[in-house]
Amino acid sequence: MTSDFEGAPDRSQLTHSLAEQIAARLSDRIVSGQYTPGQRIMEQALAAEFSVSRGPVREALRLLEKDGLVTILARRGAQVTRLSIDEVREIFDVRAMLNGLRDRLIAEHPDRARILPRLEAEIEALTRYARDAKHAEAYVDAVFRLNRILTDAAGSKRLRAILGSLALQTLRYSQLGLSTPERRRQSVQHWQKLLKAIRDGDGAAAERIARQRVTDSRDAAIRMLKEHDARQAALEKKTRRAA
Repeated sequence: MTSDFEGAPDRSQLTHSLAEQIAARLSDRIVSGQYTPGQRIMEQALAAEFSVSRGPVREALRLLEKDGLVTILARRGAQVTRLSIDEVREIFDVRAMLNGLRDRLIAEHPDRARILPRLEAEIEALTRYARDAKHAEAYVDAVFRLNRILTDAAGSKRLRAILGSLALQTLRYSQLGLSTPERRRQSVQHWQKLLKAIRDGDGAAAERIARQRVTDSRDAAIRMLKEHDARQAALEKKTRRAA
């Protein structure tokens, strides 16, 4: 198990190159909803904003494309990736398997007690946030930190790398999947059970709980997307009738 048990710092604090710093700023805007799905991202405007040439901006957009946050189209530039039900299924199914493996490895590790205080503190915060609808954003942030703690503590470098690359891709969907008080209460129960499984060294239980937690988030995100699509279709139909 790695000795790196520090918090989940801002992505911008982990980067060094100019392109990575720009990518960090843009990813924050996408995840927060400041840039909406389908919105075009103009290289020239960003170059002017950050007082750089278009080269670092272009490289930053390529980094975001690798994270699944933007799509770069020939002769049309970059646009924020639209949320997709098919993508939810694909990404979350992979993540469920990998999170299950990760949490099993941690629960079965003889040095697992090292991360228990941090897990306990974050899950205690989750429990408080789950009680108050005003803390929905804080709840999602805490879940992101918890996953970061667990991923950083995983003994496999390859597993850490893969899960790290999935983190930003899944964050927007996790926000959807945890957008209701009922879902947050369900989620915190999973985290409380996972904490017990890790404390008890029960790898099988930790893997099962992790997979179920991710699957529940996947299903909730899909329901929200379907409801959104239905509302959009109804609005478009009403607009056509009015015309």
